[in-house]
Amino acid sequence: MAKQKKFKPLIGEELLTKVKELENLSKEEKAKECGYSTVTKNGIERVNMMKFLNALIDAEGIQLDSSPSLNGHGGRSASYRISVQSNGNLLIGSAYTKQMNLQPGDEFVITLGKKHIRLKQVDTEDESVEATA
Repeated sequence: MAKQKKFKPLIGEELLTKVKELENLSKEEKAKECGYSTVTKNGIERVNMMKFLNALIDAEGIQLDSSPSLNGHGGRSASYRISVQSNGNLLIGSAYTKQMNLQPGDEFVITLGKKHIRLKQVDTEDESVEATA
């Protein structure tokens, strides 16, 4: 029996990007492609869906437990760095939107500079809050 190439399961942004690339596959196939499967002694491939789904939840920054994690914050902490995804999008995580108390539907005006992107929050009372990426 040939040994299967083993690699570390994807996590975080890498996991989210890979799952988006594999949008046409089933969830089991996505889990396998992202490294969440093992081969038993009998040669049977098993997909660890629980680990895969938990990694997706963590990558999205969703906190299901009401108790804080070991770092005392609960969920992931903001790294203040993002990268352009394979589809050209920039994803600003929930850690930042929570810090700014943003709600679904909040709108921003985007201003492009030479080396920055500025988001200016549109407010109904013409007040604005700025965030620079």
